[in-house]
Order: sequence, then structure tokens, then C-alpha cells
Amino acid sequence: MSDTRLTDQDALALGRLDAHDQAALVHAGELGAGDLVEAAIRRIERLDGTLQSLSHAAFDQARREAAALDRVAGEGATRTAMAGVPWLAKDSLDHPGMPTRAGSRSRSDAPMARGHAYVDRLIAQGLVAVGKSAMPEFGLLASTEPLSGPTTRNPWSLAHSPGGSSGGAAAAVAAGLVPLAQGSDGGGSIRLPSSCCGIVGLKPGRDTTVRVRGRHLVEDLLVADSLHARSVRDVAWGFAATHPQPAHAMVKSASPRRLRIAVIERGLRGTSPDRDVRDALVRTASLCASLGHAVEFVGWPLDGDAFMTAFEDLWSHLAADAVDATVPTLGARRLEDAVEPWTLGLAERARRLPTTALEAAYRQIALLPQQLSTFFTQYDVVLSPVTNTPPPPLGTFAPTVPVDDLARAMFAWIDYTPLQNMAGTPAISLPLSHAGNGLPIGSMFAADRGQEDTLLALAYELEAAAPWADRWPAHSVARDLG
Repeated sequence: MSDTRLTDQDALALGRLDAHDQAALVHAGELGAGDLVEAAIRRIERLDGTLQSLSHAAFDQARREAAALDRVAGEGATRTAMAGVPWLAKDSLDHPGMPTRAGSRSRSDAPMARGHAYVDRLIAQGLVAVGKSAMPEFGLLASTEPLSGPTTRNPWSLAHSPGGSSGGAAAAVAAGLVPLAQGSDGGGSIRLPSSCCGIVGLKPGRDTTVRVRGRHLVEDLLVADSLHARSVRDVAWGFAATHPQPAHAMVKSASPRRLRIAVIERGLRGTSPDRDVRDALVRTASLCASLGHAVEFVGWPLDGDAFMTAFEDLWSHLAADAVDATVPTLGARRLEDAVEPWTLGLAERARRLPTTALEAAYRQIALLPQQLSTFFTQYDVVLSPVTNTPPPPLGTFAPTVPVDDLARAMFAWIDYTPLQNMAGTPAISLPLSHAGNGLPIGSMFAADRGQEDTLLALAYELEAAAPWADRWPAHSVARDLG
């Protein structure tokens, strides 16, 4: 079947398939790489005018790359694993031929000449990027509402946030525009939007992917990358495909091993989640218990206030670094016209911090391996909320909200996710629940270093026990088929 015979309804139907099933059609000879890419482009053109999940469309480039894959296959070459499967790179990820704006007005539209090893791995597997996904400026906010545009809307409710900072990626996958979209997570930025949009989001542990970006003292400690998807097998494939050990085996099924699961209800600062989130947590804990896992409600073995203060200090330093890098590029522009109020406010906070605050932050990081290692001798996995409320209305975390108010609200909302970034440990958000208003609520499972496979095996089991494949948001390929 060639792309000239592909109807809009064909394109929407293909959007209901995960990456594995789309790739299987190419391997069976039923479709070409060009067909998969053309179908994704049609879905984006039909649906993304409402969602605004893309910050940059690279349709012509994607068509050329897909045509090259089909041409090589026609010459007898073996198809790569994901030949022609469309994906989105986040706006902060360098991809050849596309600009890297990081959601900021301060960045240029000049295309990048190359990416880092992470992008090279995905391209080598046959994935074709059809564009860049939207994000908040420099990934510093938990909602995708950059002043540079676009404001991304949650496909479950256009009035609500898709989360951030990988909000465009999660919204696009949830709606079925593409089966895969890359996300980066420095304080929850994969797990938060995965929870808000009802998809699967894995934050790998430290040093479990090849190099994604240039070196940075804080980002190298905090940030991890993976592919958002609707199915566990797609996420598991993305993790294995980008592992530093090329032969790392992909987890393909659940494990018979029964786990000791610690359930933690309160956030790191001791706050309680709202009723919908708590009810979702209890339901997930009960599901795990019904599957034979040992479940126990406990608390974190660390000083959550000191920990979150350290995280907020490091987050502020990230903003200050971004502002410092922007100043030499301003020319005649004012800094306030190039960088958002939230970023400037965080940067100013960092400049007011004494050097001892940075010392204290790194001390917190240094303590975590021992604190968590002792904890994980008693428990295999931790279950907690991802956020303390369901997805908030758009505007709640807009970059123009007064800085002190925004900091207080946002850091309270993400009171569960930064721990794994500071500790370098893995965690995954699974779409197991919904609030009373129908918005998704993710369940977060976390484990000790090197236990990504444990989390993925558990995710397979929960996906089978409480399937979500047929749950689609109001604004998606499934709801537009008629």
C-alpha cells in the first residue's frame, strides 16, 4: 500500500497502533516507511491545530528520510527494527535538520547539524522524526505554556494542562499523533505529563542511556531521557535501544517474582494528596495486593524539607545558567523580551543564594544512595502518587504568574517526583486511574538503582491486569474515526 492510496481514515486507524504494531506492518510488506510517516503527518494536520503539541513540523525532512528507508529496503537491505515509525523529538533535543529552541524566545531557528548519541541510536533503528514537541521555556515549568508558543492542551480536556516539561510529547502520544515521543526528566518532566495525559512514562536511572546532550554539571546529575508511549513494550524497547550496553536485553513480559511494595502517600514536604489522588493510590495498592505482592504503607526515610530545599536551589541554578547563556546573544534586545518572568525570577533567586546552599544541595545528593540503599533492602518498589492533584487548569503554572506564588504552587504539586532525579534512581508513571472529572491520574513506581527492568516487568503485569489500551481521550484518533 503506497501513501497515495492512504486515506484519512487509514491514517487515524494506524494512529491507534503502538510502535511495535506499526513496525510489524512494514516488516510484513503491507506498508512502507513512507506510509507510516505520511499517516502521522495527516493525523497531525487533522488534530494538532487544537492540541498544539508540536513546536516545529519537519514533514518534508521526514518524507525524505522515510523514502530513503524504503529505497534501501527495495535494494534488498534488511529492515531495521522500527523502520519508518514516526516519533517526536522534544524541543530541547538536538536533531539534525531541526532547530533547538527549548521553548524560549531567546533561541534561534537555525537547524542543528547533528544530534548526540541518543538521537543517533534512534535514527539507526529506523525511527523517523516528524517534528519537535512543545515544552515550557528551558524545561523549568510543570506546564507547557511558553510565551514563545504554542500553549499545549491536554487531549482529555482542552481547558487543562498536559503537564510539563515534556507536555507536547505526552499530549501527542496520548492523542495518537505518533506512537513515540522523546521526553527528558529533571524533576518529573516525563512522569508528570505522562500522568496528566494517561500514558506510560519511564524515568531511567543515572547512566542508563547513551549521551543525550552536552555536558552540564547539574543536568548530568538530574536529567534522564526516554520515549513516552501508550504501551509498556514500546517504552521497554526505547529503554533497551538507547542503553549504554547495545546488547542490553529488552524486558518483554511480566515476572513471576512477587515484590515487597512500600506505599507512600505523603509528599516529601509531608503534604497529603487530594481525595482523587489518594483514592487512586489506594486502588493501585489494592490491585498490587490482589496480584500477590506484599503491600505496606510507610514513609520516606529522609528529611523531605531539606531535600526539597536542595532541589529547589539546584533548579534555580539551572535557570541562572540559562539566563547567563542568553545574555551574550541578546544584541539590541532586552533580556525581559527574550527570557520569561519565571526563568528570570528563578535566576535571581539563585544569585541570592549563598555558596553554602549549593554545598548543602550536593550534600543531600551524596547522602541519598546510602539512605535509599538501606530502605531498598526492605522493599523492592515504592508506589506513590505522581502529583498531589489531577491535571490543573491551564494558567495555573503559567510563566507570568508571580514568581513566589508560582514557586510555592508548582513545587508543592511535584512534591513526589524530584527524589529520583536527585538520587539517580528509576521511576515509571502508569495510567491506572482517573479522577471524578475523567482526567487521568498516574501511579508512580520507583526502585533502587539498576532496577529499571523490575519496574518494566511490573508495568507489564499491571497493564495486563488493568488494561488501558482502549481508553482514549476526547481529542484523539479514536474519537475522530467516525
